Amino acid sequence: MSRLSAYFPMVALCAVLAGCGGGEKGSGNVALPNTVPALGNYTVVAWNDLGMHCIDGKDYTVFSILPPYNNLHAQLIQRNVGSKKLIASGVTLTYEAVADATGSINTISSTKTNFWGWAQSLFGLKAPLASNIGLTGNPTPSTTPAALAYNTGTGWWEATGIPVTPYDDSGAKNYYPMVRVVARDAGNNVLASTSVVLPVSDEMSCKACHASTSNYNAAQPAAGWVNDTTDPEKDWKKNILRLHDEKFPDAIATAGMSASYTGGTLSATVAGGQPVLCAACHKSNALGTAQVGSIPSLTTSMHSRHALVINPNTNASLESDATRSACYLCHPGSVTKCLRGVMGNAVDAGGKPLIDCQSCHGPMSSVGKSGREGWLDEPACQNCHDRSAAGQPFQRTTSVFSSGTTVRTPVDPLFATNANKPAAGKSLYRFSSGHGGLQCEACHGSTHAEYPSSHPNDNVQSLALQGHTGTIAECAVCHATAPTNSVNGGPHGMHITGDAWKNQHQRVGWSAACATCHGSDARGTVMSKNFATGQVIGCYSCHNGPNPD
Repeated sequence: MSRLSAYFPMVALCAVLAGCGGGEKGSGNVALPNTVPALGNYTVVAWNDLGMHCIDGKDYTVFSILPPYNNLHAQLIQRNVGSKKLIASGVTLTYEAVADATGSINTISSTKTNFWGWAQSLFGLKAPLASNIGLTGNPTPSTTPAALAYNTGTGWWEATGIPVTPYDDSGAKNYYPMVRVVARDAGNNVLASTSVVLPVSDEMSCKACHASTSNYNAAQPAAGWVNDTTDPEKDWKKNILRLHDEKFPDAIATAGMSASYTGGTLSATVAGGQPVLCAACHKSNALGTAQVGSIPSLTTSMHSRHALVINPNTNASLESDATRSACYLCHPGSVTKCLRGVMGNAVDAGGKPLIDCQSCHGPMSSVGKSGREGWLDEPACQNCHDRSAAGQPFQRTTSVFSSGTTVRTPVDPLFATNANKPAAGKSLYRFSSGHGGLQCEACHGSTHAEYPSSHPNDNVQSLALQGHTGTIAECAVCHATAPTNSVNGGPHGMHITGDAWKNQHQRVGWSAACATCHGSDARGTVMSKNFATGQVIGCYSCHNGPNPD
């Protein structure tokens, strides 16, 4: 159960209280049908690990920050057994391209970018990559099913490095292409299937300042703008390399890359036909490249150097801008809507976002702080979803920081990420698991696109599995016979959820534990699920308070 429930439309905890016995004297009297679809003996849930993966665009002849590289995870649940529900062997899981509700489908990548023509030289591969095959050997989703492999370390099925582009087969932009994940038994019989998004954006760009046509004089190289009129995408990249050469003329020798980058400078190397991989010199946890001498990591270099850069749209420094627009100047967002989950979509009465990038990651100087491990040193759920003090009801905050850049110290671990996942000292949501061994992202959605998302493709899976969008919270999704009397056996050690609870909760009665979410006055808090967005649930929603009579 997520404490962001005040933003969740029609999610189920007590949201299916229809049919509660006892005099319904409250003002709610809401009748909600049991909308959970009929399911077989198995359920498969799948998710992309991040709300948006980025690629450099169509051109890889100059330099590359990120190649086509998407990750798909899945878990298979056997509904008709009481324990050991997660299936790790004896089955096959595959992924394939599927059309979304608009008819958009993406079955090929090699014709939509020149990545495959330059992958070998960029990444130092022994042989060229076959068309539509990614750096890890997994293919672009197509009409031919491709296999996921089981990862015993994480407890999920996976296909990493899937090469996807944000262009569908008609040539139209689609940042949210969909794939179908299918589980089959040894006899090739379908056990279950689901459809999920593999989000990808080419909106990541430096053209706002580094394009020759930007008129941003502070970014102009001393030798002048490159003015490559043949391709705007190459133009800003070449300007960056020219500027890099001017500021760091010995960069190739310092990084020990003279054997690969033989032009003497990065610009000359590219002119000679060898594109540059930024992560070859600057450590990148996204690509798994190592530290090179004392050269700062890619995230440190980018964010620390640009923290004091003046945003051409606001005339204020990027460091001082506390809104996502500062990040969207370079990162995907203004069009792509990377931050489109329930947290990112929360707004105040005036329509202003309650949570921006800086609410979790801090200002640019913090993101670019020396020693910070990009992609790994990230905020945790418990920094916002916690008690204010021991014994107090749970609450949510809209910033991980207690003040300034001091991260809030958690009080209660009920909604915490798993410690030391994926590594010692790193505790990340996208690697954490909870109820029944399910990954947090399996039920709550991908980072930055938590259920319910503002994009309909993200919500297809939850809608299909439980009949409504939002966190996958219906017991019947995973249980053929739903528990009927568990007070603390549900997700996060709370009571069972969904239709099974509606006829049982009165037998449990009111206790101090109920006040944790429903308030000391039994009138509900933001912790209790909603009938609809903005409506909290308490005993008075259906009854005359805790007294059902």
